[in-house]
Amino acid sequence: METPRTDLTLFAERIEQLRQQISQVIVGQQENIDLLLTAVLANGHVLLEGVPGVAKTLLARLLSKLIDAKFSRVQFTPDLMPSDVLGTNVFNMKTSDFDFHAGPVFADIVLVDEVNRAPAKTQAALFEVMEERQVTIDGMTHPMGQFYTILATQNPVEQEGTYKLPEAQTDRFMMKITMGYPTIEEEVTILERHHQNARLTSLDDVQHVITKDELLQLRQMLSDVFVDPAMLRYIAAIVQQTRQSKAVFLGASPRASVAMLQASKAYALLQGRDFITPDDVRQVAPSILHHRLILTAEAEMEGITPLKAATRLIEKVEVPK
Repeated sequence: METPRTDLTLFAERIEQLRQQISQVIVGQQENIDLLLTAVLANGHVLLEGVPGVAKTLLARLLSKLIDAKFSRVQFTPDLMPSDVLGTNVFNMKTSDFDFHAGPVFADIVLVDEVNRAPAKTQAALFEVMEERQVTIDGMTHPMGQFYTILATQNPVEQEGTYKLPEAQTDRFMMKITMGYPTIEEEVTILERHHQNARLTSLDDVQHVITKDELLQLRQMLSDVFVDPAMLRYIAAIVQQTRQSKAVFLGASPRASVAMLQASKAYALLQGRDFITPDDVRQVAPSILHHRLILTAEAEMEGITPLKAATRLIEKVEVPK
């Protein structure tokens, strides 16, 4: 048997510890947890969508606790101003100068709760920091750390008092992960934990299993993952399909292609491999594509959702041998 080109022992241990700790608090959602870990490893931001009560916020808080990173939470509301998120310069009477007071966006992991509750002006405040990992206020640039991740949540059902995210912003999220309801067995487990007073949602006892620096080292392993040229063409062909489909008004950009490549490499590492397969691409592609697609009016009238359209388009592309 051929020996792996990259030593994945440390990686496998850390990831397994993360999975075990998450499963002690979160019941089910295994596929979504893997996708979230994939996005974090691939240095991408994540949009978590789901109805209230399916543990979106809990999952984001739990992940930050396990990584031993500086965590910040912003609750987006209709009256929130950009300065409430980014920070502001305040005049110091003693020094007769302006001091910068950093906003909650200055952290390693930032949880933006109900991102579609804030108006466009406040949503736009995240544009620069999501893409360039820096904030410019009054002409001064304030850089973020290497490990900078935004986890945003939104409720897809309630539309009153919400502001739809512009396409330019949703494109900056590497993945959109849809969290659904638990199965009946999973819900019984949740009820059993509550009945036994297992403190299901308490994070006080959770200890970090990986440091920020260790995670940055794991990220560097992405460059060692082997990618066959046929896989690059496969990714490009999938993205090309979104631009040619009659059901899609606006297809995915090259940013989606790069995100798919990085996520596929991270997902392969999560599976204990140092090379990507078509299955890795197919696993991450729907979460990377469906929030980037704008469907035609005809497709929407037929009841086709962006996720369904993305899945169909992926299936149309011939899988490389």
